[in-house]
Amino acid sequence: MLPTGLPPGAVPGPERPGPLRERVYEALLELITTHALQPGQHLVESELAGHLGVSRQPVREALQRLNTEGWVDLRPAQGAFVHEPTEGEADQLLTVRTLLEAEAEAEAEAEAARLAAAHAGSPGIAALEELCAEGEQAVADEDVDRAAALNAAFHAKVMELAGNTVLAGLATQVDRRVRWCYTPVARQRGRQSWIEHRALVTAIAARDGQRATELMREHTEHNRRSYQERDAT
Repeated sequence: MLPTGLPPGAVPGPERPGPLRERVYEALLELITTHALQPGQHLVESELAGHLGVSRQPVREALQRLNTEGWVDLRPAQGAFVHEPTEGEADQLLTVRTLLEAEAEAEAEAEAARLAAAHAGSPGIAALEELCAEGEQAVADEDVDRAAALNAAFHAKVMELAGNTVLAGLATQVDRRVRWCYTPVARQRGRQSWIEHRALVTAIAARDGQRATELMREHTEHNRRSYQERDAT
């Protein structure tokens, strides 16, 4: 195992097409949000460049951009490290998720859960149910990474079914960060998270916008509390 903590083959080469620096940035961001690169982990330019099959320059540019966006910490005389979210940051991010999914005003951002209840058809409901089934299986298999990925996919699908492009665009900005914060509590939340998802699907299928909004608020609050209490469990 290399000093980066990544086993051989863990880092896929940056996908084509697109500018090299953008592809390297996306590859590193994916590794961070999926916790393949752990919070607090030291990032060595030469090793990451070797894994990605690129020179050090696009890696350096990507790390600088990730630092600006808060994903990476650049420490003088020490190098680059994956940023470790504080409890306060996680709380703020999950609060944003609450606003995006349940409390946004109807004129501008709308409530994704309510809108999904109003607009989702049978194919959309079926897609949510399938994600629930896959998420429950991931929990049963104790596959934390897959459970976290499916959690993100479920919330993204709710956004899609809402049919509001403005809200979806805002959600995209924080989706990766929410997934980043959810991963550490995925095991702790376990099956209960998917029970809550199932209840939300039921409300959406019944076109009960008020109930869907309430359930999304409660679900987000449960995730936030779990993150705050993770060290005590």
